[in-house]
Amino acid sequence: MWVGTDRYVVRMKIWLDADAAPRDVKDIVLRAAKRLEAEAVLVANQRLQTPANNPFASAVRVPGGPDAADDYIVEHAVPGDLAITADIPLAARLVEKGVAALDPRGVEYSEANIGERLSIRNFMDRLRSTGVETGGPSAWGTKEKQAFAAAFDRLLTRMARAG
Repeated sequence: MWVGTDRYVVRMKIWLDADAAPRDVKDIVLRAAKRLEAEAVLVANQRLQTPANNPFASAVRVPGGPDAADDYIVEHAVPGDLAITADIPLAARLVEKGVAALDPRGVEYSEANIGERLSIRNFMDRLRSTGVETGGPSAWGTKEKQAFAAAFDRLLTRMARAG
């Protein structure tokens, strides 16, 4: 929602699939949440610390088990929220629900690309299950941090204007 000439009021929640998110991604999300006064929820199956000086940050610890954090995010996120995840099946569930989703490398998941991303992910998973070494993503570093920060900022701005 636009307020005045130089400030956005953000009413969305930012959900972070925090089990495998790089520390820099968590830091960027938490700083933005504080700046925008938007609630940021870190969800993981392990204990997480949130900054004491950020009243907009919270953490939810879910029971261990496959997809427990994913299920929690899908159950609680609503259209207009934003989720950060590298988990493509989780992103597909969120996009289907109308929740914006962003990869920690700065790639936005959308209705236009999620089917292809999910197909490639499933194909690679099948290859790995047969013993084929497919490698993994490249290391997460400065370039990825910058790409994430830029995409996150663009997406927040677009969502705030639309809100």
